[in-house]
Amino acid sequence: MFSVSRMKFGPSLVTSLVAVLCVLALIGLQLPQLNQLITKSKTAPIEELRREVAAEKLRLELIQKIPSLGFSNLIADWVLLSFIQYFGDDVARDRTGYELSPEYFEIIVDRDPHFLQSYLLLSTSVSLFAGEPEKTISLMEKGLESLTPKQPGSYYVWRYKGIDELLFLGDTKRAQKSFATAAEWASQHSDEESQNIASISRRTAEFLADDPDLTLAQEGAWAMVLVNALNANDERTRKQVIDRIERQGGKVIISPKGAISVKLPKSKLN
Repeated sequence: MFSVSRMKFGPSLVTSLVAVLCVLALIGLQLPQLNQLITKSKTAPIEELRREVAAEKLRLELIQKIPSLGFSNLIADWVLLSFIQYFGDDVARDRTGYELSPEYFEIIVDRDPHFLQSYLLLSTSVSLFAGEPEKTISLMEKGLESLTPKQPGSYYVWRYKGIDELLFLGDTKRAQKSFATAAEWASQHSDEESQNIASISRRTAEFLADDPDLTLAQEGAWAMVLVNALNANDERTRKQVIDRIERQGGKVIISPKGAISVKLPKSKLN
């Protein structure tokens, strides 16, 4: 039976618990504001929402330029909380899109590349909602320059990168290398989760060595990006993705009811 009274906490664990509680408290403080934003987003004129996006873009550009003064981690945490508000305001994003997602990701990678928990959330937003997988991969590569195999969980970033390389770029060679590296990094940790990830990643790398046809998976991934863009009335992302697919000889069909079909050429999209 779990008993708090019999547990002994070391200084490092206490510090970690305090940090987690602080983050949870900050998120809790953000929720009422997020609810207010969502309520406002339902009724505000689209021009007002666009002005707010433009103002937020300027704010992020300013944050990117200001010196850290020893508070890089705190700035990264603050920017992530801002991103949660931005991404979580579904009503506003349905009206203005997700074009600022890459800028939040870039600031966090620059300020705190070891902030592993941010990679999955932000990479999903940039690749799947903003339709910029190359930017996602570039930022993850930048973060990986600061990560080492010794950092627990760092191998997940290699897996996220491999998934984007596989689904969105169709680059099996790069994806194979990413999954192989994830397996190598994970194998250096003895815990069960790491060993499982090492095994799964190794099998994926071996599968990709045969250069399988992943066209169907790619078509599904790009169709998902287009669905998100259409739902968000994000004309910028929609046009960008359709232009990209058509330049590579693919075709996008949107039915009158909004159903999306993506057809890629047999040669992989890149």
